[in-house]
Amino acid sequence: MDAYALLIAATLNAGTVLALASLGMLINERAGIVNLGAEGMMLCAAIAGFAAVVHSGSDVLGFAAGMGAGALLGLVFGLLVIWLNTNQYATGLAVSLFGAGFSAFAGISYVQERIPSRPSFAIPYLSDIPLVGAALFRHHPLVYLTVVFACALIWFLYRTRSGLVLRSVGENPESAHALGYPVRRIRLLAVVVGGALCGLAGAYVSIVYTPLWVEGMVAGKGWIALALTTFATWRPGRVLLGAYLFGGVTMLQFHLQGIGVEVASQFLSMLPYLSTIVVLALISRNPLWIRINMPASIGKPFYPGA
Repeated sequence: MDAYALLIAATLNAGTVLALASLGMLINERAGIVNLGAEGMMLCAAIAGFAAVVHSGSDVLGFAAGMGAGALLGLVFGLLVIWLNTNQYATGLAVSLFGAGFSAFAGISYVQERIPSRPSFAIPYLSDIPLVGAALFRHHPLVYLTVVFACALIWFLYRTRSGLVLRSVGENPESAHALGYPVRRIRLLAVVVGGALCGLAGAYVSIVYTPLWVEGMVAGKGWIALALTTFATWRPGRVLLGAYLFGGVTMLQFHLQGIGVEVASQFLSMLPYLSTIVVLALISRNPLWIRINMPASIGKPFYPGA
């Protein structure tokens, strides 16, 4: 039974990375912007956060550095696609490629570095409950804050005026502009916030999830996060559930190996990506469902003077 408790704990840990990045992408896409640069943002944030912890010893500064790196790349991406009207898909791919290359270059001197050992986290009394305590109540505080943030985002999007404005910008930016809302500034803010969340996810990878720096260590999680927004039909609650589902699939490979299941390691390693393809294929069979939930102006440029 301890093995299953560890599997659940590892699922929540892995799902947190995907949830943070996916919620950032959801904010972008709710504003009508598609950002394919999540992978590059997370990689730059991972090395920025890791380097900050190496030099300062502070996890808080590491997370702040990661968020700053993600927000900066989001700002650059937003200026290009919102003000200069570059193609969103091509620009996002460029950001992703830049992030992979720059993080590899910047991280050369950090490959052998080690950060201070992490303190153990546990919620008093609850963490002592047999099985459940080890599975649910011994996680880094960011695991719980991610759940709180997802709930807060649901409230923001569907219960506040600002959330309604954000969604209207993604649905019909021309109408929002006609009503006097600064569509481009709202979109830029959404992109920066989304980049900061991707940065937080990247920093979590290098500081908590696997506390070291290795080139390409995000390992496709940014692309899975992008797929999750479609899988969740642009709803924060479903993003959270989907992130834990994919996190569980990722951790299942190690669990099966641990209990001696004779399956090729290469097959187990491809399970997360295989499940992503299967889920997207199943969703695409119902285009009406996607069309009802998808922001109407997603990926479409907006020209305020037109």
